[in-house]
Amino acid sequence: MVHNFSAGPCILPQEVFKEASEAILNFNNLGLSLIEISHRSAAFVDVMEEARALVKELLNVPNGYTVLFLQGGASLGFLKAAYNMAGTHKKSAYINTGTWSTKAIKEARFTGEVDVIASSEDKGFNYIPKGYTVPQDVDYLHFTTNNTIYGTQFKALPEVGNVPLVADMSSDIFSKEIDASAFDLIYAGAQKNMGPAGTTVFIVKDEVFGRSPLQIPTMLNLETHAKKDSMFNTPPVFAVYVSMLNLRWLKKNGGVKAIEAVNNKKAETIYNEIDRNDKFVGFAAKEDRSNMNATFNLVDDSLKERFDQLLKEANINGLKGHRSVGGYRASMYNALPLSSVEAVVEVMRAL
Repeated sequence: MVHNFSAGPCILPQEVFKEASEAILNFNNLGLSLIEISHRSAAFVDVMEEARALVKELLNVPNGYTVLFLQGGASLGFLKAAYNMAGTHKKSAYINTGTWSTKAIKEARFTGEVDVIASSEDKGFNYIPKGYTVPQDVDYLHFTTNNTIYGTQFKALPEVGNVPLVADMSSDIFSKEIDASAFDLIYAGAQKNMGPAGTTVFIVKDEVFGRSPLQIPTMLNLETHAKKDSMFNTPPVFAVYVSMLNLRWLKKNGGVKAIEAVNNKKAETIYNEIDRNDKFVGFAAKEDRSNMNATFNLVDDSLKERFDQLLKEANINGLKGHRSVGGYRASMYNALPLSSVEAVVEVMRAL
């Protein structure tokens, strides 16, 4: 068994891979491949509708919201969010907690003034800012819920008053329960907890549609896609299908509440070892540690060659840290079993 800690594209359940591979050859016993049928056929429309319905069910999305499966990843989502959430203030607020929020800020500046109200850049993004005030004369507040590179995660929502809240949840959506009603817009790339790379889910409060005073390019306008049920253009059929299978798997295994308990246990297991073992030191501030991405370093770099060899012998893959941080990163997404985390801990103890 290979223990897969890849940060993304990441591990998915084996049963999902099996069913997806069968659909590539013969989808729904049609004698045709999933990737060669019309996206407007009844068979695929059913897939799209089930995927959207599962998102609403698993996250308890209330009435008055639309779920979309689109393309372009969160990187295009940065610009879509800025265009569609623009309002009369012609100014937005952002919290900068790392690489992805930095990129989101850059894109938002194409649509108006950006007020970076808090940042953890001063300490290499190893913590979540606190003690900031959200100005009320902005069109929305944007934040990144989990930071894959630095291993930090918001443990509570920002207090926004009457300001609409927008979140990039690419790396922790479906990993824990959320209050979807607190947001005007959520978006997330699929390739962490939802499915393979190639699609991005948007959860949009219906009041957002048509609200922006900007002239929004057609493909960036979320209302365009809502009117066509995510099929204004040819959707990424394979990514949507596998996401649907993965959401089915999540539902079958107790849903978000159940997987949150498992994720808490995985995080507790590795962080306890990081704190106990004097050969390692965590990167992120303890109170802000991510349950999805545990970042840590060796205290003595001379042990790196030996540690890497032990990891290889234990069939542990993808533990190398991002080049921005170095060290190691254990990405513990939903499909990663606790036994894989325990395998890493065994290696850490053997060093």
